[in-house]
Amino acid sequence: MTRATTTTDAPTAGGTTTPLGFPVADRPGPLTELLGDPYAPDNPTGYEAALAADDRGEPFAAGELVLDRAGLNAEYVPAALGGRLSGVDALVRGLRPVFRLDAGLGLGHGLTTLMAALNVWTAGDTAQRARVARLLLDGGRLSVAYHELEHGNDLSDNSLRADPAPGGFTLHGEKRVINNTDRAAGAVVFARTTPRGPRPTGRDHSLLLLDDLERLDALPADTFRRLPRLRTSGLAGCRLGGFAFDGCPVPADALLGGAGEGTSVALRSFQVSRCVTAGAGTALLEAALFGVHRFAAGRVLYGRPVSALPHARSLLAGAFADLQIAGALARAAARALHLYPAAAGRYAATAKYLVPKLVEDALSDLAVLLGARSYLREGPYAFVGKHLRDIAGLSIGHAGGVSCQLTVLPELPGLRLTGPPAGPELFDDSPPPPLDPAALRLRGSREDPLLTVLAHALDAAPRHPGLEPVAAGLRAELDSVLRESAALPPAARGVAAGHRALELTERYAWLLAAAACVGTAARTGPSGGAVDPRWLHAVLERIGRRSGRLAEPRDPAPLDVLFTELQDRVAAGLSLDIDPEPVARRPV
Repeated sequence: MTRATTTTDAPTAGGTTTPLGFPVADRPGPLTELLGDPYAPDNPTGYEAALAADDRGEPFAAGELVLDRAGLNAEYVPAALGGRLSGVDALVRGLRPVFRLDAGLGLGHGLTTLMAALNVWTAGDTAQRARVARLLLDGGRLSVAYHELEHGNDLSDNSLRADPAPGGFTLHGEKRVINNTDRAAGAVVFARTTPRGPRPTGRDHSLLLLDDLERLDALPADTFRRLPRLRTSGLAGCRLGGFAFDGCPVPADALLGGAGEGTSVALRSFQVSRCVTAGAGTALLEAALFGVHRFAAGRVLYGRPVSALPHARSLLAGAFADLQIAGALARAAARALHLYPAAAGRYAATAKYLVPKLVEDALSDLAVLLGARSYLREGPYAFVGKHLRDIAGLSIGHAGGVSCQLTVLPELPGLRLTGPPAGPELFDDSPPPPLDPAALRLRGSREDPLLTVLAHALDAAPRHPGLEPVAAGLRAELDSVLRESAALPPAARGVAAGHRALELTERYAWLLAAAACVGTAARTGPSGGAVDPRWLHAVLERIGRRSGRLAEPRDPAPLDVLFTELQDRVAAGLSLDIDPEPVARRPV
């Protein structure tokens, strides 16, 4: 990963800071260089080639070859086991060049493998961890088999059984909508290990590590088989299939953790994968925003570029604001896994709910500027439509939006803002302490250090100048959410929750996003410089518009500031992320 530096110089590709004060990485990452300019027509790993593979419903082979040569799998293996995984936020930054190009490539080549391996890093014994680390470092892939179509995201009702047998277990049942079933070197399978009772106990399921599926292919066909591939409209290059087991023998040492610990292990690993999925998903918006700006700057209408028209400027600046908000929340959630593990589960679920929603809404806005071109499946901007198709599938993953809301909802009534606020390290790129999966909690702490950042900023005198214009509305909304959450009856805090209760989780999510933006704006770099207060004013007004909870902004000046920043970054060859870096692509 690259390190950021901060000065007051003008932005350049060798860069220091952007005009609004964001520190810029000092050099492009290796994947950015290896994948090259996605608009170059002769680039075998450009948009044209990625779209062609997607239309064929095939994995993007040229892209996978580059990732294999770069040893991307090492990013998913903890440093203590010989890999390069140290910080979750750093992993997200490293994956962005892949997801800018093709979400199916990012999911199919590696993210599915990470989702499976996280269970091993969380609960595996020394031998299991060593075997899986070697498998990944040798370039192998893993599948993770949670889903059963008839049960959706309800893991507690999953039916596939692992019955006790001499020397281990026998598996009975099916798993569907599983990625890479036909080309993975191993799988982690979520299976019922106790008889079905009248209600779930939380200890009904276990996780089993199947290290070598080639051995299973040698079993009689009535014991194990791979199910046919399922085709999808988005993520079309991902090979979604399934496993069918009928008395398939599994050795006792396949058990991950203890019997009955499958749900708790999976839910802790979800906290990490939710953050990675949300953070990497922002890259789809970043790529589309650059592309649509490129289109609008090169197309002339009424004697001037489309990007100079007020409506176009507003759409582009609004999408840029959405990207900043999504990036700030995703980064804070990822770093909280290391810094505030007692609350990280709540933040991870919030990011997994809100960030894809922001990305999808902003992509839809950008498609308006492309017009009918947004429906094309060829041409230099067809990838925007592909990203819009892909984000819907990526946002579901192993847990959809409502599932994430139901993770957050039970914790809202007990929230307290009496502890210290999160420190500046939650919002920067300093090396975090090592990730400790055992410290991640299934039920979050009552203290909320991230939301306390917002509460303290609202109480401060004087307030941050970028916060002042919207402070009254944010204070009223914060007090209202805390008050209404405390009044929720127990029956409204679980799966039977109505729309008003679920709406509280969305309002909480917007407040967390505001807190992440406030924390980002308040941080200082090595030179003492801070983010321009106009940035904070603009993104907080955007949160008000998107959430519908604050007064509608009437002054276009804050968005104008963001549009200028957008243009400056494009001209300087910098990404549009919350933490910009040089990128290998050209404007018109």
